[in-house]
Amino acid sequence: MANHVSSLKRARQTVQKTAVNRANRSKLRSSLRGLREAIAKGDHAAATEQYRATASVLDKSVQKGVLHKNTASRYKSRLNARLKAIAPQKAA
Repeated sequence: MANHVSSLKRARQTVQKTAVNRANRSKLRSSLRGLREAIAKGDHAAATEQYRATASVLDKSVQKGVLHKNTASRYKSRLNARLKAIAPQKAA
């Protein structure tokens, strides 16, 4: 265990930051899971709403340092492609 005042403070700060990071990562994963489930059900309207919320969470995760910006971009691109695949076909 830490003995110096400064190292004790750093230990306390680490505990707090770990809790914040865990909460942010959990929120991100829950959002991704919800979107994947909506896509699996094939409900385009619900999946579109969930995509908007998930894209927002992904962008916030980049700002908070949970994800790299290219990783978030890749997630959004692949999820959007899956979303378009379940879009209702327009009659020509």
